[in-house]
Order: sequence, then structure tokens, then C-alpha cells
Amino acid sequence: MPIPEIMPARLAELLAGPAESRPALLDVRFPHEHEYVALPDSVLIPLPELDERADELEALRGRPVVVYCHHGVRSLDGTAYLMSRGLDAVSLRGGIDLYSIQVDPSLPRY
Repeated sequence: MPIPEIMPARLAELLAGPAESRPALLDVRFPHEHEYVALPDSVLIPLPELDERADELEALRGRPVVVYCHHGVRSLDGTAYLMSRGLDAVSLRGGIDLYSIQVDPSLPRY
């Protein structure tokens, strides 16, 4: 089964909407990447730590979750993991890099 993805422009639309309908953002990159650039209000849980920090994911239950990384590869694995735990998750296609190109060029790229 393919992992669902969301395009950067669609995510930007959702983030610009009413607060109650905005998705939660889960960053599965490493801390140094998150410190360099991150989407506002995102939760950082590096991909290798998802299983050991699974209890923290419960706070996201009941909300749509957009999982993101640098280029959209790690986020596919993270999304699959969240889905296996019954969470409503999608991966940000192209990661924060494509988001910065297509939506917000003020975000630093690396």
C-alpha cells in the first residue's frame, strides 16, 4: 500500500486555515537539522527514536499529522510507522526543502 503524501502548497493552505483544522507537524529529522530550519509549531522526534518515544505520539492522536524531513524520504518511513499505530498521517512530498522552494523561500535550505 502506498504511503499517502501531501504537496507543499496544500500543506501551506491547511496551515493558513483555522487553528482547529490545522494538522500537527512531526519533524523526523535530527536536532541539528531542526535547529537550522523547521516548520512552525512542529514536534521533533528523530526517525530512529520514534519507537522508543511512541508514547509522545499519543498527543497527536485524533488529529491529522503531516510528517516531514529534509527531502521526503525519512518522512515516508515515519508516516508508515504512525499509520501502523493507527494515527492519521501523511508525508510531506519533497520535505522541507521542496516546501522552501515552492512555498516559503525565506526558509533556509541545506
